[in-house]
Amino acid sequence: MSFNPLRSLSPRSVLPAAAVLLVLAAGAAAHANRPQPFGDQVLPGAADVSPVGAQSAGAGDLDLQVGPGLEAYSKTTGAHLWSYRRDGSTALHQTMIGNNVAVVWDDGMVTSVDPADHSVRWHRSVPGLADWLHADGEPGAADRTEEQRRKLAEHRAAIALQPSADPKADAFVTVVTPGLLMGFRDRDGDLRFNSRPPAGCTFDPARTAHTDDAVLIPRACPPAPGSGTRPLPGGVMVFSLNAPGNFLNTGPDVEMRALDGHRVAIDDGPVIGTWVYDTTRGARESNCGAASVPFAAAAPTCEK
Repeated sequence: MSFNPLRSLSPRSVLPAAAVLLVLAAGAAAHANRPQPFGDQVLPGAADVSPVGAQSAGAGDLDLQVGPGLEAYSKTTGAHLWSYRRDGSTALHQTMIGNNVAVVWDDGMVTSVDPADHSVRWHRSVPGLADWLHADGEPGAADRTEEQRRKLAEHRAAIALQPSADPKADAFVTVVTPGLLMGFRDRDGDLRFNSRPPAGCTFDPARTAHTDDAVLIPRACPPAPGSGTRPLPGGVMVFSLNAPGNFLNTGPDVEMRALDGHRVAIDDGPVIGTWVYDTTRGARESNCGAASVPFAAAAPTCEK
């Protein structure tokens, strides 16, 4: 007698198989429609987007701006191409690191995005960053308007994000707040260093300087109110992925400015004066007896 496999399937035996298919289909649909981690969304361009900042950076034909998310415009036509947004969060500042862009959000998250395909590369949360950005509870906070609060948050986000994009080594980004700094390797978001200031001291993001391969962060150690004690010495902490960390003994009011991709002018007041620190060599640069050299835009031509 011949065997027909189709006749062997009764209606009762078909029902469990159909039920399994329905469950699988429902599970696939739920997986496809589940919320993205961190509220990530990529949306097509919209005419009603009004960027809150004038910052921009290009990647190919892209002009990147922030507000309310990372907004991409065409440099050629000005058309709004796409938006990368996070539910319930507002982008405050962005900066390019090589071909990628790092974004600071008002909830204390830092995100790396590849603008070529608007894909998220990594997210990192920085403890205390959101509180410092919003400045709630600080003197005068209750008297600020919403516009003043927004501008302060944008300013703090800009000075918190310090990129170091050495083309010959690993690029990284340092996030600095008064109570904490964290350095993330750009290619994978790996935490490479972190530090807190000594007791009674704070980091000063506004005076922080960066080069292609290092970030220099000054600390302030004012005396406690009413203590009558002298302030502790200042100093500058130097972090790099390519060399051991360093500490520069300076006064409490040191000012710094990057001269090029690896040299920083350090103004240590009228007595010490200004000198140049080479972040690649990890050492002070000789001024060869020329007082004007520390301020020069080009490196000294003398022998080292």
